[in-house]
Amino acid sequence: MKKAKVVFISTPALGNLVPTIEFAKHLTQTNQNFSATILLISIPQRPLVQSYNDFLAAAAATGNVHFLSLPTADPPSLDQFDATIGFLSLLIQNHTSQVKDALVNLISDSGSGQVVGFFIDMFCTPFIDAAKELNIPCYLYFASPATFLSFMCHLPTLDAQVSINTEFKDSATHFNILGFSNPVPVNIFPSFMLNRKIDGYSWFLHHARRYKETKGIVVNTFQDLEPYCLNSLVKAAADVVPPVYPIGPVLDHNGPAQWHQDLWGHENVMKWLDNQDPSSVVFLSFGSMGSLNISQVKEIAKGLEKSGHPFLWAIREAPKDKRELPNDYTNLEEILPYGFLEATKGRGLICGLVPQVTILAHKAIGGFVSHCGWNSILESLYYGVPIGTWPIYAEQHLNAFEMVKELKLAVEITMDYRDGNTLVLSEEVANGVKNLMDGDGEVRQRFKTMSEKCKEVWKENGSSSVFLGQLIDKLLAVI
Repeated sequence: MKKAKVVFISTPALGNLVPTIEFAKHLTQTNQNFSATILLISIPQRPLVQSYNDFLAAAAATGNVHFLSLPTADPPSLDQFDATIGFLSLLIQNHTSQVKDALVNLISDSGSGQVVGFFIDMFCTPFIDAAKELNIPCYLYFASPATFLSFMCHLPTLDAQVSINTEFKDSATHFNILGFSNPVPVNIFPSFMLNRKIDGYSWFLHHARRYKETKGIVVNTFQDLEPYCLNSLVKAAADVVPPVYPIGPVLDHNGPAQWHQDLWGHENVMKWLDNQDPSSVVFLSFGSMGSLNISQVKEIAKGLEKSGHPFLWAIREAPKDKRELPNDYTNLEEILPYGFLEATKGRGLICGLVPQVTILAHKAIGGFVSHCGWNSILESLYYGVPIGTWPIYAEQHLNAFEMVKELKLAVEITMDYRDGNTLVLSEEVANGVKNLMDGDGEVRQRFKTMSEKCKEVWKENGSSSVFLGQLIDKLLAVI
């Protein structure tokens, strides 16, 4: 069989970049005739992501996966955007010529095979034009759930349902949305939907309108997890949603241990967990982009103390610049209630950014209070750690709604939290932790069953293996 090349590019954010890389690895390992080149966008404004980029660029090729750092483009200035997605979208758009040049070079290197596909992610839609111009089939790799893909594909229709000067929260309390079996309440819409006048909304709408121009969409999910939504997408009109390939879960089982500076002593965290009883510890973590204001941090601390459960809590402070990511706190006593550290000594441990996946894999972890990022949900499912929902940003409120209401796979702590606008009180935190760790055996059993299913999908004739085979056939059909 002839050699074939596929090219990937991702938004420079860990939640997008990591699953893109893992999918590229999985594709090339499944069929050795494929090689993959991943184009990397520099983002010095976010040292955490840039250190990962640098690690990838410096490393030798992983199997048939190669990394290529694009020449740096001018970053957008602070006055050019309001929301994080505005910053990222402009940064990506500024790399259009660099991406096209890289594709031209890869096409000209015919000795390593024909370029049969170019995979962009959900915010890299400007590169669809380069793929069209160079006659390369363009696919979307979607690192969020099928429900959010469906929401995005339905977004232009939603936008047309309300007048131009009306906010969604002022027009209705619930909307019927493609892919959801329940009406979706406005108060769990993504934050970018709550103010249609800022650039965050216009950018999401812009990207959503372009998804239908791709040849197909690969989603990091699996058929048993989101059957209603995936079946809805299959039935949708072709001019709304291209062919969808649920090919997941695709996970990075190593996490950032190889490349992230260990400021909090990961070994000490693991040793502490080794001394805890099995399934006794509740783990609280809000992702690489998640932070909470000090008032909320204090309420969580009081709630954890009241709950009586052992805990491991990753705390990060908000960034000083809207282009940056949260940082680890340097002085915990300044933000925690007086006496909290002493009162919970031995029962609890506070850390900064730690390799989440290795924590979830530890036998001592019995529950996960999560921001409900999709990668985190898939990791929890794989390692069988039940989830308590605490969404903060992006599509996480929709993810929480899906897990609690649509799938009944998670315990609700909060679903409509907006940092700075709402406050989850200590009693709610304590009750939420108790419900997660001690309560609702039905949710736990359902979660355990789905955890077992997510390991079956990659076996021969498993659903994700079958869909990957279909995608490979489609890619090779152009040769």
